[in-house]
Amino acid sequence: MKILKFMLAASMLLPGFAVAGEINVGDTAWILTATALVLFMTIPGLSMFYAGLVRSKNVLSVFMQCFALTCLMSLLWFGAGYTIAFGSADVEQGKWIGDFGNLFLASIDINSVNGTIPSVLFVAFQMTFAVITPALIVGGFAERMRFSAMLVFCSLWLLVVYAPVCHWVWGGGWLSQMGLQDFAGGTVVHITAAVAALVAAMVMGNRQGYGSVAMPPHNLTMTVAGAGMLWVGWFGFNGGSALAADGTAAMALFVTHLSASAGALAWMAMEWIKHGKPSVLGMVTGMVAGLGTITPAAGSVGPAAAVVIGLTAGVVCYYATHFLKQKLKIDDSLDVFPVHGVGGVLGTLLAGVFCSPALGVFSGNGFSEGISSIGGQLSVQAIGVASTFIYTAVVSWILLKLVDKLIGLRVSVDEEREGLDLVLHDERGYDL
Repeated sequence: MKILKFMLAASMLLPGFAVAGEINVGDTAWILTATALVLFMTIPGLSMFYAGLVRSKNVLSVFMQCFALTCLMSLLWFGAGYTIAFGSADVEQGKWIGDFGNLFLASIDINSVNGTIPSVLFVAFQMTFAVITPALIVGGFAERMRFSAMLVFCSLWLLVVYAPVCHWVWGGGWLSQMGLQDFAGGTVVHITAAVAALVAAMVMGNRQGYGSVAMPPHNLTMTVAGAGMLWVGWFGFNGGSALAADGTAAMALFVTHLSASAGALAWMAMEWIKHGKPSVLGMVTGMVAGLGTITPAAGSVGPAAAVVIGLTAGVVCYYATHFLKQKLKIDDSLDVFPVHGVGGVLGTLLAGVFCSPALGVFSGNGFSEGISSIGGQLSVQAIGVASTFIYTAVVSWILLKLVDKLIGLRVSVDEEREGLDLVLHDERGYDL
């Protein structure tokens, strides 16, 4: 009997042998680490990546937006966002939103378990996704939106766009029931954020002087440092989405790295061919495109497919960026839609292709067993993309118009020329 008890206790320490409903220390340790990595993506990663891309008179405003959103979205997620997305464990969830049994985490305590990790850790991990998604939108309206308007819009957006879509895909909603393959957020994170950024850029209009005045990044060194932090943090973003320290997490981490590498080299090659010289900004942007595009597919594709996805992302997102800015003349200031939106759409669709077990070296990695046909899965992926795109666009437009009526979206022309750092925060990023 003593030997049996010892073996049972020892088995709980091994990730592959946890008893259902019991906490596995290996899984828990990994998701604790992944949670910190995803938060690291927003602060300091995304904030530095974005802040370096704007002009020096607006650098602090971007940092302020990312930091404030981190704080505010965390509290909103705790209060209502989590229950809208995931509901409570003992209630059958509907197709559209979760039940409200977990307002302020009412049904979760220190002993609650989600799979093999503490329930509160699952809440915290998902919270970091709810933090970075509104922060991504900042790139669409950078250098011209009121700070107060940004806070109100993103708060409403989290509750009526992000949380419901999260429920559709990850909380047992209708897209989940259809079998949508979105491992870490092609629809939930990248398409929602990018579509909202595009709508915001169109509703607010271009920055003063856009197209006639040069608006180069003021500190590419800061941007590259932030990009490096995003790359490292993305291992937690995708690898952590396995919610276990297992082979799926390891494969997700590996394919994430391969796609980022391929995306960076593909974008670099495109610039080299088109302009005669590769740029560091192009390379890090291609890296982000590769990361965003592999995100929905990270749990359902193998290494060879990841390289194809990354190379495709680098080329397609490169052309999408130029088309949006040069042909459509839309001032999506920091290229949120052509990188994250186009990448999210591309990755979600390609997940439906490469998750097939019948593609030889390009076959899925085992997560997608049961996929009957590429055509059938691809149609599910397309429905997921289209529904997320349309819902996000319509609701984001309504929210922007509402906030504009209530408090006004945009600073004045004179305030924009002076810069948001001084106008909105009475501070300078550089005082040399």
